[in-house]
Amino acid sequence: MATQTKSNNIDLNVLYEQAASQFRDLNPSEPGQWPLLPKAAAWVAAAVLMGFAGWFALLSDVHDELEAERNKEPTLKQDYRAKLGQAVNLGELRKQKLQVEEYVTQLEKQLPGKAEMDALLSDINQAGLGRGLQFELFRPGRVVVKDYYAELPIAIRVSGRFHDIGAFAADIANLSRIVTLHNLSVSSTKDPDGVLSMEGTARTYRYLDVSEVDQQRKAKPKAGKN
Repeated sequence: MATQTKSNNIDLNVLYEQAASQFRDLNPSEPGQWPLLPKAAAWVAAAVLMGFAGWFALLSDVHDELEAERNKEPTLKQDYRAKLGQAVNLGELRKQKLQVEEYVTQLEKQLPGKAEMDALLSDINQAGLGRGLQFELFRPGRVVVKDYYAELPIAIRVSGRFHDIGAFAADIANLSRIVTLHNLSVSSTKDPDGVLSMEGTARTYRYLDVSEVDQQRKAKPKAGKN
């Protein structure tokens, strides 16, 4: 039995020595001439390194994606809270929307159309005459077209008593259509009865008709190109 154990040890030592001898004096420049065992070990080592490199590269991409998603988390939470608040107050928001739409409709009703402008100018004139004022100047200017409405300035100069001029300004503010007074100046005259002269600009507004709206839409792209 001792002889068999000694024989096995000798055989293992011989095998180990033979294997170790294959790794001695290897030429790194000529791996093709290496013995079989070093070649196999080199292939295994290369495969392991490539596996680890691929694994780490994959983990790196996944890690970057994970970080990107984590960075989105605060924004998503904030959006969620905002939308949750809107959902909770949806009924109230709908009521506010209806109120705004009604308010806009009321404002639109105060804007005359192109065909109603002559009647509005007549109302302004009648408001002055009704207060006993004398119109020395009533000259509509050039219409200025905005995005959703058109503005008409009117140069006016009236003369009359102080209270009548004040009442005229109040009547203008109470017209069913929107009319505003700008750049008003009041000066005295040579009239011994205390007649004053008021000069300024009255501006009235109207909504655009369909053709004017189309022109505005076509003009916007051209302005953007310039």
